[in-house]
Amino acid sequence: MDLAPPSPKTQASSLTVLGLESSCDETAAAILRRHATGEVEVLADLVLGQTEAHAPFGGVVPEIAARAHAEAIDGLAAAALQEAGLTLADMDGIAATSGPGLIGGVMAALMTAKGLALGAGKPLIAVNHLEGHALSPRLSQSAEFPYLLLLVSGGHTQLLIAEDVGVYHRLGSTIDDAAGEAFDKTAKVMGLGFPGGPALERCAARGDASRFDLPVPMKTKPGCDFSFAGLKTAARQIWDGLEQPGEQEKADLAASVQQAIARALAARSKRAMSLFRERYPGVIGPAPFIVAGGVAANGTVRSMLSETAAAEGFELIAPPMKWCTDNAAMIALAGLEHLARGQTDGLDAPARARWPLDASSAKLDPAIGSGRKGPKA
Repeated sequence: MDLAPPSPKTQASSLTVLGLESSCDETAAAILRRHATGEVEVLADLVLGQTEAHAPFGGVVPEIAARAHAEAIDGLAAAALQEAGLTLADMDGIAATSGPGLIGGVMAALMTAKGLALGAGKPLIAVNHLEGHALSPRLSQSAEFPYLLLLVSGGHTQLLIAEDVGVYHRLGSTIDDAAGEAFDKTAKVMGLGFPGGPALERCAARGDASRFDLPVPMKTKPGCDFSFAGLKTAARQIWDGLEQPGEQEKADLAASVQQAIARALAARSKRAMSLFRERYPGVIGPAPFIVAGGVAANGTVRSMLSETAAAEGFELIAPPMKWCTDNAAMIALAGLEHLARGQTDGLDAPARARWPLDASSAKLDPAIGSGRKGPKA
């Protein structure tokens, strides 16, 4: 990003930003206003899903996703402006996801944002999608820096310390599959439907989580890294060993998998909480523990993380359910935060399939995965 001193407007006046998101299978547009007091107001928030297009394949097909984004993004941006009762001239900046994500999808929002920024003479803010998630709880409540962050989704499972906007330190990441990927692939094996994570949670609601003995990944390992490939394999082996599984067996296995994932997330987060306290002994009272990303919408995961946080002297803070999954409100928020600091991007900002939130840690200690989605930085 280009760094410049904040202008008088960014210091003393409100800012309004149009945000665009298209990194996976949701096309989204939102308009946010950040008042001089720091209060954030959501003026428009639109999301167009692609579930029906991908359901026959049991997962997101990149080519189908990219085409759908390209067809919808212009109209969705116009609809957001109409809903807010504003025009491009009223915007102080245009923000868009610049990565990480499916590269064809990322390009749809980013190229649209570049065109709008150029045509309207507005600054462009190229947003790291992961930072959007990291800041998303601040859409609805205060979350003061520094805070501990668990970023958990279909493509990423990371523990980081957020010191400020744009300043993140990675404590641990997945060495293979992400938690959301384990949810989705297990659901696909069991034939639960798409999207897999929510389908598995619905099925698990009727199940006995103690029915099947599944490993809690990395339970006794030092550090804060995650691993879910072994759990996914163990669940598949149990499923393949069942003869004509009935609805109750489906529910029991779903509940067992869900609980194992939740326990793994809680155990590694507990280690990260100890590291946070060591690094920031001056934080008085319950320290913020931010949980963001699609898996943060899972009730069992939230409940177990909330219990762990309370036991360790932390306060769980998560975005409302509608802002857990991919959305443009979080992208607009990240854009607002950077714009308020005088940080904008040129029209040559690249679309990135990989863009670690904490680039220095990822370079020194990369976490390489072998699943279908490739490396998890």
